[in-house]
Amino acid sequence: MRSYTLIAPAKINLYLEIISQRPDGYHELAMILQSIELADEINVQSLSNESICVNCNHSQVPTDKSNLAYRAAALMAAKFPEALAKYGGVEITINKHIPVAAGLAGGSANAAAVLVGIDLLWNLGLTKSELEELGATLGSDVPFCVAGGTVIATGRGEQLSPLPSLEPIYIVLAKYRSLEVSTAWAYKTYRQEFGSSYLRDPDNLAARAAAVHSGDIVKAIANQDAGEIAQKLHNDLERVVLPAYPQVLQLRELFATQAGVLGTMMSGSGPTVFALVESEEQAQAVKLQIRAAIPDQDLELFVTRTITHGIQVASST
Repeated sequence: MRSYTLIAPAKINLYLEIISQRPDGYHELAMILQSIELADEINVQSLSNESICVNCNHSQVPTDKSNLAYRAAALMAAKFPEALAKYGGVEITINKHIPVAAGLAGGSANAAAVLVGIDLLWNLGLTKSELEELGATLGSDVPFCVAGGTVIATGRGEQLSPLPSLEPIYIVLAKYRSLEVSTAWAYKTYRQEFGSSYLRDPDNLAARAAAVHSGDIVKAIANQDAGEIAQKLHNDLERVVLPAYPQVLQLRELFATQAGVLGTMMSGSGPTVFALVESEEQAQAVKLQIRAAIPDQDLELFVTRTITHGIQVASST
């Protein structure tokens, strides 16, 4: 049986601005998304029948039809029934390294890897743009996870504009294993508390989204200025998540006091907090300092760095 093993990187938000409510119920967003080296490994193997099977080494990850990787395979089967009949179904094995329910797009990255893997298994020859379009029907982060790198994301997050690739910046991630923040809750609460500030005029919406492309953080990215990028980090959702989740606030405040930390912020809707740091050596030192300050083994800590790509093929048989 043919198989492909793919690397599915996580992402962080360097910038997240909520602009308005959309007619489809989502929010109009302006974000800067960044791929990081922390990644899951996904194996996609052909089956002799037309079934879809998901396995995972992490007990919190469902292996039924609710899994986004399963839904990605089901989407491909529905879109390309002739290929399904010719090549058979797929067995998907997920080796998790990205923490679960962390605001790091782990599920979206897995789905993106399945789209890429099945495209290869079934010899479909889809372009990256076509894969991104398919991914957008699964979730707002999936198109970015296909492409990866450094991008401006607008709309509900599926409209991507690449930015210059960043030189590696080292990052420390912190996430309480047992702590989850509902993305739906975060956006709903933000709308309830700050919806009066939403832009409503179409011209203003377009102007605001366009302004992100010339914003200070984009200039810092173009200049490869890690210190300036760190100073321009922004996430509107911190306004509702940090007051409601004191553990997330504590992590953010603790990171801010560490030597060598250039800047810190919550990623996405949380609960992961990250810090941009000066070097790998400094990142390891910060990790040790955070562990010493919070010895709770429920707290997961990772050292990673920015990367320039999304899904990649590791091997094939």
